Amino acid sequence: MKLIKKYGLYLIRWQLSTPILAIVLKLLSNMNTLTATIIANLIGGLIFFWVDKFIFRKKSDVPLWEIKDNVECFDCHKKNKGYRIVEWGNYDRSEDKNPQYRCKECSIKKMKTINKWTILDRFVFLFSILWYKL
Repeated sequence: MKLIKKYGLYLIRWQLSTPILAIVLKLLSNMNTLTATIIANLIGGLIFFWVDKFIFRKKSDVPLWEIKDNVECFDCHKKNKGYRIVEWGNYDRSEDKNPQYRCKECSIKKMKTINKWTILDRFVFLFSILWYKL
């Protein structure tokens, strides 16, 4: 269903580009057709790159973790391996200038505040911790 929704948005976006390209082509009608078309497509690309980026953004169903050794937990201030969720669903801290790392226990508490846990979420979290220990 999500793919159909994205496809519908893409088709609408495609149709929105038609009048913009037509206006640019009309304004450049005194130029060579190929040159005018290339310029019109470049202008369309500059505009619709951002629209397409919005339409086709990916929301992660499982958390994307960043793990560092020997950091101070943001919550309890213990020195240990630090975990932070970078992306998960609508939560996105990929551009965070001051990331907050937490110990294993505090990261579980934080994760519960970000999203409601399912059994799959707990499994993914525990598996990811075990995987990074290998």
